[in-house]
Amino acid sequence: MKFENVLLGVLSLKPFHGYELLKWFDAEGQFIRSNTHHSQIYRELSRMVKNGLVEFEVDPREGRPDAKVYRITEHGHRVLLEWIHSPYEPTSRFQDADFNTRFAFSVGLDLGAALRVVETELKYRREQVAISRVRARGLNGADAVEGFDAHAYSRYGEEMHRYGAHAVDQWMEWLEQMRSKLIADITANAGDPTAKELA
Repeated sequence: MKFENVLLGVLSLKPFHGYELLKWFDAEGQFIRSNTHHSQIYRELSRMVKNGLVEFEVDPREGRPDAKVYRITEHGHRVLLEWIHSPYEPTSRFQDADFNTRFAFSVGLDLGAALRVVETELKYRREQVAISRVRARGLNGADAVEGFDAHAYSRYGEEMHRYGAHAVDQWMEWLEQMRSKLIADITANAGDPTAKELA
């Protein structure tokens, strides 16, 4: 997932000062993209301005340095929608940042796109679980180096597996709930052409 997509999504909410963006990434954004440094934000914004994705106005500040207020352009909005509608490819780890970001911004831009992301993720997790739950676990024929406790590795590995299985089951349950809510909202929205496809 490109940082550009995250910034376009955030700027689709409202115009932001650079400092406000940093605060957003420190709070809400930490669950989408961790350890975002202010230099990364300003460097990416500068590149996006050059590419016509965002623009800024100078906000004069008395007694303080002027601030730039960044907003998404029409071109940036088109690029964001292209990303929202592009194929979503789940990763082996569930609740990946790409899913979270796509879902978070899709629900505000296109419920049909959000539904496709949820259904793709749900299908992938079901297939993953079907394969993973029956796989042989533990160490077969292990010849660990001296000092490596293969028994502890297997025992605690099984605990991690149990936790992971429970967590992915909860994740799929949540995806099912989101799928139902999205279908209900899309169907209720008579002006949305995707409602006719799902009805």
